[in-house]
Amino acid sequence: MSDQTIARTRPVGAGLGVFLGLTLLGLLAIMWLALSIETTTFWTANNIANLLRQTAFIAILAIGQTFVIITGGIDLSVGAVEGFISMIVALLLTNDLGFASTITGAVTISLLIGVGIGLFHAFGVVQMGLPPFIMTLSTMYALRGIGLLITNGATISITNDAFTNFSRTSFLGFPWTDGSWFQIPSLVWMVVLVAVPSHVFLNHSRWGRYLFAIGSNKEAARLSGVNVKAITYVAYVLCSLFAAFVGVLLATRIGIGNPTQGQGDELQSIASSVIGGASLFGAVGSVHGPVIGALILQTISNGANLLNVNSFWQTIITGALIIIVVYFDSLRRRKR
Repeated sequence: MSDQTIARTRPVGAGLGVFLGLTLLGLLAIMWLALSIETTTFWTANNIANLLRQTAFIAILAIGQTFVIITGGIDLSVGAVEGFISMIVALLLTNDLGFASTITGAVTISLLIGVGIGLFHAFGVVQMGLPPFIMTLSTMYALRGIGLLITNGATISITNDAFTNFSRTSFLGFPWTDGSWFQIPSLVWMVVLVAVPSHVFLNHSRWGRYLFAIGSNKEAARLSGVNVKAITYVAYVLCSLFAAFVGVLLATRIGIGNPTQGQGDELQSIASSVIGGASLFGAVGSVHGPVIGALILQTISNGANLLNVNSFWQTIITGALIIIVVYFDSLRRRKR
């Protein structure tokens, strides 16, 4: 694989992502239109704002997950990292530890712990040769257990109003169709804060190209001069860092820290990434895809609740979507 070949791997993934992104946006528009017709409460400023808040956490997790999936790996620990970090930031804010107990200190330390977890994952995958599935699955269980040992199973309440008020704030707004005023939640801006630099990194940097090259053919990428180990470290560190960021945001939203929070979010992040066009075989993915995928999943959940549909159907629909997307991805790969 020459440098020219490596340079071509990114546009292929990006082109597919744009086409699929438009398709998913069309599907999302149909879903929103149908729900607006079937219910009187879906297309209201409050419900859409709540939908976007619910989407924010999974969207950020899915962006980080996509980096790992592009390399041909997977991270099953993001939900556990999210819960563990919510506990860490709560512990720091509720104890007198000097700078560490300030909002800036607590958030910084929490994010650094996320970076450390990502480094640990990459070390296991790269240096020890462990399968990503096993490495991250082990961390998922370990973090839950460590968190429960530290807290003895208790929930830590956060009394710092300046910290917890953040998730309730909104920035900018515009008139809504029902005559009310729609305010863009701060959590949505956090998605933008993560997504924009992630898009630039993935689609307009050499390291982003290398991620696709590793997912396409790791050995060929290595022979072409790509530092496969270093780029793999970058993917896992970004994934865990984003999960830690979500843990901090979750703590601001619900005002508590508990290591059991975030259960199931790892599967939601994988589902959002796959539905958004990332290939579990590697080398294909985008940033906008998982964001749209997360929005589709949360729309299904929100719509089902408004229509009083049994919650079990939500998981069935999600599973069916994943099967369909992976099946068509397999067909695409066979034709290449």
